[in-house]
Amino acid sequence: MRIFVMHKSVVITACIALFLSVFVTVFFVAEDTPTAGEAGKDLPIYSVETEDRKVAVTFNCAWNDTDIDKILACLAERNVKCTFFAVGTWLEKYPEAAKKLVAAGHELASHSYNHAHYNQLSKEEMLADMEKCDALLADLGAAPGLFRAPYGEYNALLVQTCKESGRYTIQWDIDSLDWKGISPQEMENRILPRLRCGSIILFHNGTEQTADALPAILDRIISEGYACTTVGELIYREDYIINHEGRQNKIENIESIVKTTNFN
Repeated sequence: MRIFVMHKSVVITACIALFLSVFVTVFFVAEDTPTAGEAGKDLPIYSVETEDRKVAVTFNCAWNDTDIDKILACLAERNVKCTFFAVGTWLEKYPEAAKKLVAAGHELASHSYNHAHYNQLSKEEMLADMEKCDALLADLGAAPGLFRAPYGEYNALLVQTCKESGRYTIQWDIDSLDWKGISPQEMENRILPRLRCGSIILFHNGTEQTADALPAILDRIISEGYACTTVGELIYREDYIINHEGRQNKIENIESIVKTTNFN
């Protein structure tokens, strides 16, 4: 039965509205928590709805550069490109490490300038801090536009500020918990069962076990048929919606599903 039937128009309209409500909450956010929030709040991008078997591997750079060479060697051996979210003070302290990331073809993005608690900042303070980091990225030849909040903290003001300034607020749907010093096997056990198309995986450089855990984890991801890409390549840049889980979807994909759904 076609979706548009005159004598059932009211029922069908209600069904479509209900269907869309499952997928659609534009730019929702959970306040003061790094997990996806309730309907009615603006959210960053936690993952991306896609039929392609691809995921984004990301690193937060805020502590040191001791393992950068080892991480880069692992990525190069597997021809994997990642996104590194760097704090501005890290870029200033370890410029050679940052240059290596860019030279290797990885995406370098903002993790703020000074790793402040953004949910305690005004709009003007947020913008000043982000712009300071973006200037450092630009000097390295990196294109600003992606932003990951320190501590995973954000509120509606941050998401709206990023939106108005042409930035995309990026979270993650898989946390390796490498910052806790857990073993490589524990990281693997956390990541692999949670993998799905469009996942964004969080690692950190400068931790005790990440560089050692990375080869086996990437090999398993690749063996399961996933391609590793950058966040910039994974996300949709326009005409998208974000549901209550922070999962980004292309509007035309939703419209296609609705048009082909049979409401009997």
